[in-house]
Amino acid sequence: LVPDEKWNLSPAVLKTLQRRLLFERDNPLSLLKQRIVSFMYSKFQVKGGLSPMFAVVDNQPRVVSVFENFDSLLVPWDHVSRSDLDTYYVNKDHCLRAHTSAHQHSLIKQGLDNFLVIGDVYRRDAIDRTHFPCFHQVEGVRLFTATELFGDPDKLAILQKTLLTNGLRTAEGQEQHAGDVTQLLTKDLKETLENLCGHIFGSEHKLRWVSAEFPFTHPSFELEMYYDNKWMEVLGCGVIEQNLLKMAGIVDRVGWAFGLGLERLAMILYEIPDIRLFWSRDSGFLSQFAGKSPNDDIKYVPVSVHPQILYDLSFWLPEGISPEAMVAETYDLIRSLGGELIEQVKVTDTYMHPKTMRRSQTYRLVYRSHSGTLTKEDVNPIHSLIREKLVESFGVTLR
Repeated sequence: LVPDEKWNLSPAVLKTLQRRLLFERDNPLSLLKQRIVSFMYSKFQVKGGLSPMFAVVDNQPRVVSVFENFDSLLVPWDHVSRSDLDTYYVNKDHCLRAHTSAHQHSLIKQGLDNFLVIGDVYRRDAIDRTHFPCFHQVEGVRLFTATELFGDPDKLAILQKTLLTNGLRTAEGQEQHAGDVTQLLTKDLKETLENLCGHIFGSEHKLRWVSAEFPFTHPSFELEMYYDNKWMEVLGCGVIEQNLLKMAGIVDRVGWAFGLGLERLAMILYEIPDIRLFWSRDSGFLSQFAGKSPNDDIKYVPVSVHPQILYDLSFWLPEGISPEAMVAETYDLIRSLGGELIEQVKVTDTYMHPKTMRRSQTYRLVYRSHSGTLTKEDVNPIHSLIREKLVESFGVTLR
């Protein structure tokens, strides 16, 4: 692949591409992945119970086509996720996958009816304890023939094996789904995911379903769990858009899909306070998960808590760059130069000069190490380099 003017991969992102956390045995994300796979294997067996129904696909390319990442999922042309402020582009036709759903079209086209796609995905995002430019997802897809969905031969005769029709689209279902197709798919989907949530977190937590909107499913839902005195999103899911299946050559099946973020769930399950810890090579962290079984009850014990060092950074924006683009570029530059010492970056102030009409931004940078106490003498060279590179790379005027 030849980069062009769309290329926006930062050094920090290129560095993360060199690691595969899900294949590192002692990483908690690997343990959670195995817990989810074991549940799907045990719940879904092919007829006769001799082998699992779901295929596990966990080594797909991280660089995908724009068609795979967006068009094959019916993402509108003007959707914000297509922006180079949200997505990492290699060139105008290729990008780093922003979700494991990017492989859905090709796998269905290859003939897979039931599968899990698991892997690392990339988005230009905020910098804080719960966000990182790379995170990990599990995508689940199940397709049904009429026989598999309706089951009862008598009902099949009544419905004449009809899955599809030409009707009207409503808030409850798609225009192409006949009879009680949507209700049966939704029932199976929700039961599966409620059981999965119980398998991961235990059955003592309250669950609720919330309506959602995604371009690739309708109806769409989010599953929330009541945890630590608040409702928390666990995953998103829905009935696969029939036009998406048609694009992959499927005309005699319907299905559901779900997607979940492993970091979000692992931070709750193992009580890990900072997303950067998943990338740590520190033995004090990894040793707590070494040799553990996926179903073991593990709670992370902080090795030590070191103080933060706070710095503010202010500058006037150069002409020709939007405030939103400047924020995205600044986040990437800070992450690339500050590495794992950057705990959080937040825009704390924006200002427009009433006479010159120039814009100013102020950022609060939080430095903290998990391995030792930082001093200002440790941080000053890094912070100075960030200031210099902002001037050199974007022509900002420091304040």
